Amino acid sequence: MHVYSFEKLEVWKASIQLAKKIYHNTKSFPDDEKFGLISQMRRRSISIASNIAEGTARLTNKDKAHFLTIAYSSALELLNQIIIAKELQFISDENYLNIRFEIEFITNKINALRNHFIKS
Repeated sequence: MHVYSFEKLEVWKASIQLAKKIYHNTKSFPDDEKFGLISQMRRRSISIASNIAEGTARLTNKDKAHFLTIAYSSALELLNQIIIAKELQFISDENYLNIRFEIEFITNKINALRNHFIKS
């Protein structure tokens, strides 16, 4: 089986783990958030990994950097939603801190990769 270049990236692997964590954590949210915060958070978490993957398929470094910028933006949008979920007491302080740490790790990796493509 062929392994695509994005599948080798540590940041992509971390973003997949983050998406799984978001899906797990949002299961306990109130049912009336199914089409609100749950849907938004799940889509954002998937968007991070998806845009990293899509960026690797682009031919120019400018395009690669563009999709990494979108992935970074999705990560910050997810962070905002995690903060809201914490404020609404949908997630524990411990889960909030764990997810926030993962987002910080991912955004740092995305920035490094994006800077590589910008400077190349």
